[in-house]
Amino acid sequence: MTPPDRSRHALRQYILERSTSPDAAGTRLPTEREFARQFGLPRNAVRLTLAELEADGRLRREVGRGTFIAPARAAGEESALPGTSPAELMEARLRVEPAVVELVVVHATAADFARMHQCLQRAEAATTLAQFELWDAALHQAVAASTHNTLIGRIFDLFHEARQHAAFGKLRDRIVTESLRLDYQRQHRRIVAALEARDAPAAREAVLAHLTCARGNLFGL
Repeated sequence: MTPPDRSRHALRQYILERSTSPDAAGTRLPTEREFARQFGLPRNAVRLTLAELEADGRLRREVGRGTFIAPARAAGEESALPGTSPAELMEARLRVEPAVVELVVVHATAADFARMHQCLQRAEAATTLAQFELWDAALHQAVAASTHNTLIGRIFDLFHEARQHAAFGKLRDRIVTESLRLDYQRQHRRIVAALEARDAPAAREAVLAHLTCARGNLFGL
């Protein structure tokens, strides 16, 4: 393991160890700058480590507030939204996600787009469906965060919670093939390209096309 890798590992272990204490949930973590100084890492390495932990559900990042340890979920625990069906989730996403692109186009920063590209790259490099799903969800949450609207961020957090339902997972696992993964990756690239071009109509169309495709694949429509 190279020195930078050892430092990244040390940072990850530092956070994971603190997340296991009984009252850890909601604890605010140091800034990227402070972590970089403490562990002798460049800021981009710190950012990548935090992004990985966020995608694993260990952290929550709130625009304008900071990074916090996420509530732990017990083994086998279901989402906090047990009454939400996969059909309801997709219906809600189809109504909400295309509508937020206006805010992304207006408010997203270069750092927001860098985060989206990081999620794209990590999803495309995934070697398992579980890894792909983590970074797929992280991309959608990165888009939400780039609105710089806390309420929209919370709504997308609820979508993420609903995606953890066993029923949704069974549907997804049954239909997601390598070919379909490649389709989704191309669709994600189109979404991010349109957002980065500040082209709201194209971004809205790309998001709607992606979600319509996902719903059709899930339910055989």
